[in-house]
This record gives sequence, C-alpha cells and structure tokens, in this order.
Amino acid sequence: MLDTEQKTIWKRPITLEMLQSYEDKSMPAHVGIEITEVGPDFLRGTMPVDHRTKQPFGILHGGASVVLAETLGSVAGNFCIPEDAGYCVGLSINSNHLRPASEGIVTGTASPFHIGRTTQVWHIEIHNEAGKLVNVSRLTLAVVKR
Repeated sequence: MLDTEQKTIWKRPITLEMLQSYEDKSMPAHVGIEITEVGPDFLRGTMPVDHRTKQPFGILHGGASVVLAETLGSVAGNFCIPEDAGYCVGLSINSNHLRPASEGIVTGTASPFHIGRTTQVWHIEIHNEAGKLVNVSRLTLAVVKR
C-alpha cells in the first residue's frame, strides 16, 4: 500500500494484491492483463503479445491495445472516487497505434488529465519491452451514481 504521508490521487485503499484478486473471468483475464504497479498518480499494467492479442498479420491487435488502455484507466478511475460516490465507466476512448509489436509484453501506464465529480479524462501510454511507444490513448470516464 502507498505511504499515507505521500500525496496521492487515490480516494480509497488500493494495493496490488487487491487489484490482482479481481474477478478473473472478465475481459482483462482473457487477454492476460496484469496490474503491476500502483504509483501516487498512476497505474501500470502489462499484457502479453501472443495468440490472444495478435491480429492475423502477427502483430498486436489494435483492439487489444484499447482493452489494456481502458482497463487501466477504468480501474484507476474507480479508485479516484470515494466508494459512496458511485463508479466510473468508459464514455469515450481515442487510441492511436504508433508502432507494431509482434512479441513479448507491452506495458501500459495510466495517468489522469482530469479527475472531476462527473467525468474523468485519462492518458494511457503503451510501450514495448524496448521502451518504444506503441500506442497512446485518451479515455473519458463518466462517474455514475449508485
């Protein structure tokens, strides 16, 4: 868990153990997404480039990149609001595929542009193992009342 003295964006407790124990019968589990790091103002996760995430030409499917981006942004967004405030859902995503990835693991990092009462806007960068930018996405979340 993050040091409580350290300034963070998180409005409720968040740990890797908690995130890794989420329901494993959902889309992120099907494509091998794992949350790997919680920072004071970012969330990071990985996804393999394999038979589940490649398109027929043997490179990372753009839709798989979008799944990673939306997963990281949505999970992060939900921990940026108090539990009694509701929950966050994707409203819009824009994704630019900049470089192909044909093997290994890609790593995505989500950080906020804006965390508001009714909307959030997240910036997600996905890099390959060489550290080169593969995809950049902007995710808008709606904060929905329970």
